[in-house]
Amino acid sequence: MFVRNLDDVKSAGRVLSLVNDTTRSVRFLTAADGMGFSYHMNWVSGGSVANLWYKHHWEANYIVSGKGKLIDKTTGETWEFGPGTLYNVGPNDSHVFECTEDEHHVSVFCPPLTGKEVHDSDGAYSPSGPIPQTKRRMFVLRADEMRKAGKEIAAANGQAKTIRMLTAADEMGFSFSDVHFATGAVANLWYKNHWESNHILSGSGTVEDVTTGESWPLEPGMIYCVGPKDRHRVTAKTDIHLLSVFCPPLKGDEQHDADGALEASGPVPPGPPGY
Repeated sequence: MFVRNLDDVKSAGRVLSLVNDTTRSVRFLTAADGMGFSYHMNWVSGGSVANLWYKHHWEANYIVSGKGKLIDKTTGETWEFGPGTLYNVGPNDSHVFECTEDEHHVSVFCPPLTGKEVHDSDGAYSPSGPIPQTKRRMFVLRADEMRKAGKEIAAANGQAKTIRMLTAADEMGFSFSDVHFATGAVANLWYKNHWESNHILSGSGTVEDVTTGESWPLEPGMIYCVGPKDRHRVTAKTDIHLLSVFCPPLKGDEQHDADGALEASGPVPPGPPGY
């Protein structure tokens, strides 16, 4: 398992200025990490407008803060977005991203980016691998609506609640979950059949490598990543809100077994070099 925070990524030179300097993109996970997806944190200036078209990728975008509007340039359909919105775009989706106020979102790409890409004149990134095959068009999900509709389930043997916002059925190459741990929760986990990244949005706690005894503090803005060799323990000192990405993607109805694992759902990415 490995842990990264903003200082780590800055020191590695993986902070880019995009869209005429209106967007700062921090490439936390890239293709080199071998997890089957890349993961970026983005900060966008209010009042900016971006014309985008990811011809060679699928991308999921979770809005952490800020507000704005999305426009499908093919159909003219529009969506308002705010915190908890997850919008998803692929090769068919030339679209406009308008920010009415300063905005922060995270992006997950499949195939993963190398980390140095910048947009071309069409708002696309250069190819970086095989594209998940699907005929889907862009779609928008909202965590609060899914929670009200009863989509939030207990997980981690009762220690967490999760909304599995994207699953294997969405054919994007990864799954995406909105997860909450309550104060005092202790979860013993071991993802024998997956790679998983976990981005802490709020709260504090610890994550411990059960095999080595090494532990790290959980705090907003950091990511910890675990794979098939990583028996680990999450302890919530306060309520924790995190975003979880799995590859291969979850079907959506899995429950953790006695070891804290989820059943296999596809080929497992190799992970970082030397893992």
